[in-house]
Amino acid sequence: MREFKYLRKKTIKIVNLFLLLFIFFSCNPEKPVEVPIKTIEPSKPEIPTLEYSVTATFKHDTTAFTEGLLFNDGKLYESTGSPDNLPKLKSVLGIVDWKTGKLEAKVELDKKIYPFGEGMVILNGKIYQVTYKEQTGFIYDLKTFNRIGQFTYLNKEGWGLTTDGTNIMMSDGTDLITFFDPQKLTVSKTIFVNENGVGVDDINELEYINGFIYANIWMTGFIAKIDPASGNIVAKINCTPLSYNMKNLHPWALEMNGIAYDAPNDKIYVTGKLWPEIYQINFKH
Repeated sequence: MREFKYLRKKTIKIVNLFLLLFIFFSCNPEKPVEVPIKTIEPSKPEIPTLEYSVTATFKHDTTAFTEGLLFNDGKLYESTGSPDNLPKLKSVLGIVDWKTGKLEAKVELDKKIYPFGEGMVILNGKIYQVTYKEQTGFIYDLKTFNRIGQFTYLNKEGWGLTTDGTNIMMSDGTDLITFFDPQKLTVSKTIFVNENGVGVDDINELEYINGFIYANIWMTGFIAKIDPASGNIVAKINCTPLSYNMKNLHPWALEMNGIAYDAPNDKIYVTGKLWPEIYQINFKH
């Protein structure tokens, strides 16, 4: 009887063992469980900041609401705007007196028709100027400043102008720069200004220097160095300390706006709206 009970218990244990093994292998198949691997995207390269030094300072007209600044044949040209909240200011275009900083106006827009003048560029003996919201530009003879032409564009606004010697390039306050044929004044291409693929708005005054477009970013002290082929920002210049200094010197000084390149002498000048000074700066370019 004891042997029977013993065999019975033994049998039950064996059966239970087989049941446990069956459950174990049923819940743990031979195929290993796939654990998802979390991939880490490589970080995008940081846009380098170019170091610069101030090599000289010059006086600037504190009534000049700077919208365009450029060098041509040893002369510094400037165009200005006239915001509604500063009714005494005028939209003019002229030459800066290096000794006094005063802007000698050669052209003045009729404020009733064109309330706000914007950027300008010189190419092939002509001055091209755009307006803020009228989608209208003007062409002047470089020697006489007589108006010799007028053109329109589809961009909702006109901001800055520059040239590579072949094309006229215009910013319009967005993340786009439009290239125009200077003869037909038709659009030849548009580039998307971006930092690592992300659009950068408020591209303002422009200057073409040694194969790159340099642009003020509105309401900041930064200048962006832009590849004109791709629209990629390849470097930045932080001129915020210059802006702070100007605001300390002159309470009405506003944002930085204005880059001019004296190519024959390889000198670069920057200023801003209502700034009391123009800075000559040097950086790798």
